[in-house]
Amino acid sequence: MDERRTHRWHGPSWWGHRDGEEEGAAHPRLPWRSTLLLTGLVLLGSEFAAGQQPGREQLDAFARVLLAGGALLLLWRHRRPRLVLCGTAASALVYLGAGYPYGPVFLTVALACFAAVVAGHRRTAWGVLGALWALHLLVGHPLHRWLPPAGDPAAAWGGEVATAAWVVAILAVSELARVRREQADRDRAERRRAAGRRADEERLRIARELHDVLAHSISVINVQAGVGLALLDSDPEQARSALTTIKAASKEALGEVRQVLDTLRTPGDAPRAPAPGLDRLPELVEQAAAAGLAVAVENRGAGDRRTGAGKLPPGADLAAFRIVQEALTNVVRHSGSRTARVRVDRTRDALRLRVDDDGPATGEEAGGSGNGLAGMRERAAALGGTIEAGPRDDGGFRVLAVLPLHSAPEARDASVPSKAGSAPEPEDRPESERPTEPEKEDR
Repeated sequence: MDERRTHRWHGPSWWGHRDGEEEGAAHPRLPWRSTLLLTGLVLLGSEFAAGQQPGREQLDAFARVLLAGGALLLLWRHRRPRLVLCGTAASALVYLGAGYPYGPVFLTVALACFAAVVAGHRRTAWGVLGALWALHLLVGHPLHRWLPPAGDPAAAWGGEVATAAWVVAILAVSELARVRREQADRDRAERRRAAGRRADEERLRIARELHDVLAHSISVINVQAGVGLALLDSDPEQARSALTTIKAASKEALGEVRQVLDTLRTPGDAPRAPAPGLDRLPELVEQAAAAGLAVAVENRGAGDRRTGAGKLPPGADLAAFRIVQEALTNVVRHSGSRTARVRVDRTRDALRLRVDDDGPATGEEAGGSGNGLAGMRERAAALGGTIEAGPRDDGGFRVLAVLPLHSAPEARDASVPSKAGSAPEPEDRPESERPTEPEKEDR
């Protein structure tokens, strides 16, 4: 960008810090243009006022120095607002005490007061204007006999009341501008915090998606690689089948990872492929079978019109798929059982998922991070649902998820983590469906 274009004048000089000030700069630029324009206005206006007040002292060099000096002090109104306010008030007081005609000399004091109040120096502004008005009373009444012009009568009290009203009006407008500026600063800060929260939540969502995709696929690859190595010499055909499964799992993982990364490169575009849902549950069963895990699926309520069955809400559908995927991945990685049962119960208001296995924990690690259950809990909590996971009395392990469908806050970002643990169990839940020990992040 052309460097000359960075010095454009943006708006009127008296509005806060935006004239002649670079936002965030330690030393704002001096507002030369607006100050010179104001100086010319004060000098010309005073010349015109002098012609309308023949009984006052006529403008001379000293009067013009006072007028120009008070106006030029406004150059530093953003850097030194209190000093500028005191200086303009002093020049105006000397100007009036010397008997020069009334005019726009008060304009410099008003703008200096405005800058001081907006900058937060409220007491200084109120004190200086109050003192200026009190000294103006002294000049116009007790001291008028000894001050020029000679023979000038005392000022009318009605005019003093009007002057006091103008002082109060200047302070009121300045306070209103200060409040609005502080509100605007708070709004900008809140927008920055909200943008930061959205960025953090988006990073968390992407991390959770990558974890779910990679943990499942790498677990399958890990198991099949072990089978292939064990059977490479004794059963080449079985080893070939294991390698084929590895290739298919890695291809699917790459596709899903590419879909997640595409949202980073083109955040404004719609995803090229639909998000996975429970309609891909058979694929999960096939992948689990390739890893040596037999999965039985029981689906209830999907075809019953009384349940309001139809397409699931996108957020609930994706969360349900990822929860079942992560639960089966944990069975492959951490359970000694080679069988698992998945039960999907859909009612009009909720979707309940239950994944059971009968084997004891093996303690084996297959590249896991220990964040699987935490990610499931975050997905469920983002939809207003719950996750419960833990060992059963008979030695198996159960993951139970309840996702509301109609009352769930679908507009809420599914990446918001839940700070609380699993919710209390509903009273109507069968005792056999309740985990009996505290849940574990990694079995």
